[in-house]
Amino acid sequence: MNDFDFLAGHWNVANRRLVKPLSGSDEWDEFPGHTVATRHFAGAASFDEITFPTKGWSGLTVRVYNPGTRQWSIYWASSARGELDTRPMVGAFDGDKGVFYGDETVDGRPVRARFVWTRSDQDTARWEQAFAEAGTDDWETNWIMDFTRK
Repeated sequence: MNDFDFLAGHWNVANRRLVKPLSGSDEWDEFPGHTVATRHFAGAASFDEITFPTKGWSGLTVRVYNPGTRQWSIYWASSARGELDTRPMVGAFDGDKGVFYGDETVDGRPVRARFVWTRSDQDTARWEQAFAEAGTDDWETNWIMDFTRK
């Protein structure tokens, strides 16, 4: 249940985000971020706030571990939307890699979403988000965050 303990602390985050996912576009936007993450419930919960200084908005993530299923549920909120997305991304870690799946909406249409967390060492980590059209396994990575500990 301590899978996200590595994230506790202060991080610089290099973001690379696809401008228009699932459109065939290959235009990427690169921008900085800063994250502060904390652990709770003896490692069974994790919280972080990320600021994007060049974008003018921030976000927060709440992660909660279910010991019965041995899976995490991940929830996201952003200051741009002003609401908590209650559709969780659900999954688990296997070693230093965590994979989580959920549902998302892109341009009004439902899609599948996937998060992949990779712990490299104590001072670096990576998060990737990918979408796939409903009914396919054709994943398109659309957001990459490279974390470096401050």
